[in-house]
Amino acid sequence: MINKKYKVAIIGLGYVGLGLAIEFSKISKITGFDKSNKRITDLKNGKDTNLLFSKKELDKKKINFTNTVEDLKKCNFFIICVPTPVTKNKKPLLKPLIESSKLIGAILKKKDIVVYESTVYPGCTEEICIPILEKFSKLRINKDFLCGYSPERINPGDKINKLRNIIKVVSGTSNKSTNIIASMYSKIIKAGIHKAPNIKTAEAAKALENTQRSVNISLINEVSVLFNKLNIKTSEVLEAANTKWNFNYFVPGLVGGHCIAIDPYYLVYKAKQFGLKSKLIIGSQKINEEMPVIICERFMKSLLKKKIKSKKKNVLIMGLTFKENCSDIRESKVFDIINYLTKKKINVKTYDPWVNKEDLDKKLKINHIKNFKTKSNFDGVIIAVRHDVFKKIGIKKIKSFCKKNSVIFDIKNQFHSKHVDETL
Repeated sequence: MINKKYKVAIIGLGYVGLGLAIEFSKISKITGFDKSNKRITDLKNGKDTNLLFSKKELDKKKINFTNTVEDLKKCNFFIICVPTPVTKNKKPLLKPLIESSKLIGAILKKKDIVVYESTVYPGCTEEICIPILEKFSKLRINKDFLCGYSPERINPGDKINKLRNIIKVVSGTSNKSTNIIASMYSKIIKAGIHKAPNIKTAEAAKALENTQRSVNISLINEVSVLFNKLNIKTSEVLEAANTKWNFNYFVPGLVGGHCIAIDPYYLVYKAKQFGLKSKLIIGSQKINEEMPVIICERFMKSLLKKKIKSKKKNVLIMGLTFKENCSDIRESKVFDIINYLTKKKINVKTYDPWVNKEDLDKKLKINHIKNFKTKSNFDGVIIAVRHDVFKKIGIKKIKSFCKKNSVIFDIKNQFHSKHVDETL
């Protein structure tokens, strides 16, 4: 059991916070806080609009879902899991983090512990968050309360690498806080705990994990463009190269979401403060951000080759989320493809059974079809996300929705290349 003197509260019940709340609730009653009235109402009714947890899973858990600050005052171990996006200028947008720090600071008591899980740049917790906690609580760090940082590492939609199976990196403002935080997380993490020497190291590790992945994907994206010009298939090149023992296997595609598309900019931001130019990171991000245009240009070229005569071409986009088998559309580059085609006067329809319609209405003004039961005559299809459900539908049925002289572009190579017109 969790030490009885610690009453856990999770701040922010999105993809990260809800999973964390459910794991902690298996061993003790906890408080789950979110500022969204709708989110709290849905969770109380056993509904997770992110489609990660079932009603049965939510109903069994000992979680007090609330958006009332009074309920937080009963707690003394706070875990903050709010989003940390970037602005249009690719600078850290810390408002959610700052607001949650103010909220907790206003109710903080002596001997309380605050842990941040949100991805930030190295130094953010100690330079931004802790001073806010001290200011609003009128308490002193390490003397009156403790603080730590433990970066989230979940992969939405991943049925194998779940929270309990991923090593948890923890750090604190003192040895005491590190040990307490490690002890708390060890109650729910089977894979083990890694104690980072300090908070900056833990913050940097999280930012580096996603930056490394972004750089690797950008390399494959760049060479995929070259291989296309050389009339060779990237998938076959990767298959051959992967026979070497030390080859790192990455595939080309769209890079979106709240981690890989965002976190590298947090390192770039910090580097600028020291007068450093993050040439490789910025270059990699640029390559990945150019991929929607590259894909659209190849798609349009294929339409011209097929001499499709439709004045108003109809195109279906299959998949809207930033990755397979999840409902998260944040920073999804599929919307860049949609905007490009729409500007070219193409009639775009979309299909993604994973997406919450209410979230979609905020992003799209176009026609979103609900199922594959209604016959259509599309001039082209772009399979943008590798959802398992698309594999179940099958390429034969997908083709039945198209005209005979159509173009199918399978971005993620879900189907064999002989059955589609274009792949990356």
